[in-house]
Amino acid sequence: MVRPSRQREREQDRETEKETGDDEEMQSCPECESANLVSSADGGEIVCEDCGLVIEEENIDRGPEWRAFNHSERQSKSRVGAPTTQTMHDKGLTTQIDWKDKDAYGQSLSSEKRSQMHRLRKWQERIRTKDAGERNLQFALSEIDRMASALGVPRSVREVASVIYRRALNEDLIRGRSIEGVATSCLYAACRQEGIPRSLEEVSDVSRVDQKEIGRTYRYVAQELSLKMEPVDPKQYVPRFASDLNLSEEVQSKANEIIDETAEKGLLSGKSPTGYAAAAIYAASLLCNEKKTQREVADVAQVTEVTIRNRYQEQIEAIGVR
Repeated sequence: MVRPSRQREREQDRETEKETGDDEEMQSCPECESANLVSSADGGEIVCEDCGLVIEEENIDRGPEWRAFNHSERQSKSRVGAPTTQTMHDKGLTTQIDWKDKDAYGQSLSSEKRSQMHRLRKWQERIRTKDAGERNLQFALSEIDRMASALGVPRSVREVASVIYRRALNEDLIRGRSIEGVATSCLYAACRQEGIPRSLEEVSDVSRVDQKEIGRTYRYVAQELSLKMEPVDPKQYVPRFASDLNLSEEVQSKANEIIDETAEKGLLSGKSPTGYAAAAIYAASLLCNEKKTQREVADVAQVTEVTIRNRYQEQIEAIGVR
């Protein structure tokens, strides 16, 4: 009969192995070929439970120094900090002093303490960056975060954009170019890599850089860093445009069918994906009796009405609708 204490120790050993991420196969005892191996209390030895042979000695215990027997104990004893992030120049390893002038009990600080905290906060911001290079990196990452928030893209896109910018900085691609231009192009590249479609017009609207400069810098960064960018699929724009126009799922499905059918005939080559998706949505809205004007669709897609008319005529001719 297995003692409860020994059973708890065995369960704890299994949890420790999972937490340390040990992907190696379970060892067996070379003496009796048993797989009942347990770790000692201090984690320094692996012992066969059947014959008592010591399999390994001086094992490195990568688990915590405390023991927990249920979920609540494990949560109360766990000591972890905030995860590191690439979106901050110091990867989030330094401390920050909150801007709220309140103590741990939520009470306002006295005027003397507020003055002291203001001075500490100011010096904390100064010592977080040791040179001009870190200050520029801090500014670029804050710009990426601001533009990503304005575009409404998820956190993963910000992380990828920050990694791309750090790579460009290490390759010395920033020299001779504006920090904002490179940061914006990195965010645009991250959106394409993560499958979150945002057009150059949308990115330039939230940036302080001209659209032509963003496109030129993006092509340069993508070429130098060997970023593999696939052509943007117009169908990625359909759900967002249809949602902004309050169109039904039937219209979205029809627009995707139009894009698939016309793309097979080679009409997509050399065309703007946003304009192509907008024209497909316009055609689908007419076919499904949920009519939207060309002006409404053009405003949502940020293209001209002429573009929608031209793509619309090509698409309806290709699918055989008169």
